[in-house]
This record gives sequence, structure tokens and C-alpha cells, in this order.
Amino acid sequence: MTEPIIVVDNIHKSYLMGKDAVPALRGVTLNIERGEFVCLMGPSGSGKTTLLNIIGGLDEPSRGHINIEGEKLVSLTEDKLARLRLDKMGFVFQNYNLLANFTAFENVEAPMVLARVPRRERSDRVMNLLEKVGLADRAKHYPSELSGGQQQRVAIARALANDPPILIGDEMTGDLDSETGFAIMALIQQLNREGMTIVFVTHDPRMSKFAGTVVNMQDGQLFNITKQEAENANDSLLRTQKLPTS
Repeated sequence: MTEPIIVVDNIHKSYLMGKDAVPALRGVTLNIERGEFVCLMGPSGSGKTTLLNIIGGLDEPSRGHINIEGEKLVSLTEDKLARLRLDKMGFVFQNYNLLANFTAFENVEAPMVLARVPRRERSDRVMNLLEKVGLADRAKHYPSELSGGQQQRVAIARALANDPPILIGDEMTGDLDSETGFAIMALIQQLNREGMTIVFVTHDPRMSKFAGTVVNMQDGQLFNITKQEAENANDSLLRTQKLPTS
């Protein structure tokens, strides 16, 4: 049996509120297999975003370990951790986090510059990624010239810039209308079918239906893990669109 791509081993996390330590995670253990599509759900304060940030190396656990493709994150220096995030993970957030003074092309290119990808290779790859998300004709547009859905597609293209095996998403569709949200999830499903491991947080039960595994959290612990037959996001997208009249 192959080792899971993500191993969460007895993770605890507490934050100081004044002089008091407030627990956010209480001994979470979870294995995520390569190519799995995992949704983290739970009420506000359940610990799902904290867990996502720790998996992504954006926050440190108070106790416990995270392994990504066999590498224990707590043993890495800051430079090596940054390199692992750059090479192994793509991040997509609710508020897109695009650079306002960069065009769509430049936003997607930025992680490749950090990874020292040669200029000619960068240019070809950026345009291939923008075409993949349906925005090749918006390459020279700035974020302020794009709709919310288009900005999120640019953010997804940027997350794919260095061909990471893992995509991490935090409320990727939270600011989008239903039709645009289903379109984004259809794109994420396609990435998963191509072999990418997806881990995302959502408050929206409609979006959780597109994952193969739903992890429910409550009070900083895993409450329930459900394997399900994922719905097709494209079908949901079609249902939101008006049928042509004869």
C-alpha cells in the first residue's frame, strides 16, 4: 500500500487569548490519499480552517505532526518549508488574493518566477493555464477589470503554476453566485480527475456534494468522515442556466 500524500498525526493547536490558551484543534488524525477529493465542513469555530492552514504549512501545530509526501513539516527550515509550498501545493482563497497591479498573466507567472522557471517556458505555461481556465483572452487584464468568477479562475491558474500535486482551497466559492460557484467546482473536479489531490473548506453543503470525502468537524475534533458518490458539478451548473426557448 502506498503512503498517503497527506498524513495528519494527532494535531493539537491552541491560541493565546490574553493569558488563556484557547484550543482550536484537539488531537486530529487524518490520512488523505493521493488523488482524493476532500471537503472539510463544520460550524464556525470548529477548527476546519485552522486544520487547512496547518496542512498547507501556513500555521504550525502546538503538538503533533504533518507529513506531505513523506516530509515532516515541523522538521523543515523556513526556506525548505517555503520551497515545499511552492513546489507541492497550490492555494486558492475566498478573496482571490491577486496582486492588484499585476495583469492576469503576471499573477499566474509570479510563482514561476519564484521557482526560477526560464522566461520562455513561463510564457508558454502561463498561456496554457489561462486557456485551461477559459481566460486566455483576458491575459492582459488587471483584477479590477475582471469579474469575481474570472478572478477566481486566475487564482486557480496561479495555484497550478508549478504543477503541484495538492490543491488547497479555503471557501473558494464563498463570494460567488451559484452559477459561477458551480462553474468553479466543475473546474476543480476536472483537476481532481486529472490526478490532483484536493482539500478544501466550505460552509456550503451544495459544494460539499462534489467531493468524494466529507470530513465534518466540531469543537476542534473530527466528528464524522463520509465517503460519497460525488455529484457532477457540470450537471448542477446546467440546472442553474436557462434553457433556450423555441
